[in-house]
Amino acid sequence: MAERLAEVARFAGVSEVTVRRTLNGSPLVAAVTRERVLRALDVMGLPRPALMEEERGPLVGVVVPDLQNPVFPAFAEALAGRLNKRGLIPALCTRTADGVSEANYIEMLLAQNIGGIVFIGSSYTDAGAEQGAALKARKVPLVLVNPADENADAVRISADDTDAVHQSLTHLTGMGHERIGLLVGPVGHVPSARKLAAFADFFKAGRVPPEQWMPLVGHTLFSMEAGASVAAGLLRQGATALVCGSDELALGAIRGARRQGLDVPGDVSVVGFDDSLFMGVVDPPLTTCRQPVSRMAEAAVEVLLRQIRGHRVEPGVTLFQTQLILRGSTGRPGHARK
Repeated sequence: MAERLAEVARFAGVSEVTVRRTLNGSPLVAAVTRERVLRALDVMGLPRPALMEEERGPLVGVVVPDLQNPVFPAFAEALAGRLNKRGLIPALCTRTADGVSEANYIEMLLAQNIGGIVFIGSSYTDAGAEQGAALKARKVPLVLVNPADENADAVRISADDTDAVHQSLTHLTGMGHERIGLLVGPVGHVPSARKLAAFADFFKAGRVPPEQWMPLVGHTLFSMEAGASVAAGLLRQGATALVCGSDELALGAIRGARRQGLDVPGDVSVVGFDDSLFMGVVDPPLTTCRQPVSRMAEAAVEVLLRQIRGHRVEPGVTLFQTQLILRGSTGRPGHARK
């Protein structure tokens, strides 16, 4: 035990006497010094004293489904910087090919008496019923960014999918497209469902009968190859433009079009969603709806801090408007053949 105390002291930059006083709850330890010692305990995986168990540690889990979709690392980086500036320690948690899941990470984070968790593109319900119940029982501060399911009892920060689809369709119909397809994630994925509802409302408002637009809706997993496969089917249905639920799906749609000998944007226009890294330098540069990653990350950290400080935060969703970034993947329908 003495050896561990020495390690904690070295990590915190204090004396072993100060560590012992902190562990014993001595009022002689200044608040800032006490916090340094407690942070050292958390980082080294040592339990806090029983009297301090109810206090939140500085570790904050940043949970993402994967790092393949470039928008997830973008959010993780934005969150990490903001958490660090507020004296919190971000811990990146992502599923791995060898089977480490969200549930595994939740168990490890709970063992560290974490300050809170930010879920990106997923939610605590994805981690499993047991882990979700443990988070609720411990009243761990939570914020969900673009959650995949409803989570009506949690604080959510989301891009405005409805407005993004409206911007995309307004742009494409303004260029003369009438046969526009929608390529989104799996059925039940909430952001995809919002995009589909906006897609349907747009054409209903224009008095376009359902039989004209419903066959042009495709659901798939979020990957380029899946996007290419489903996009090919939509193109065979006569779509001259595709609105996609992510940049990854949009790049897949471009691949699917080229496999059919079609030019983008000469024969087919493609719109993405996210404006993730390098979308301005792909071929062709991708027209896409940009998520305000920095502002969304700032909002997520602020609402997490309010919970950590003991303030009550009402469940609900805050929507952030996207911006349609016009690039080279959209054009007039069929202009390559003219």
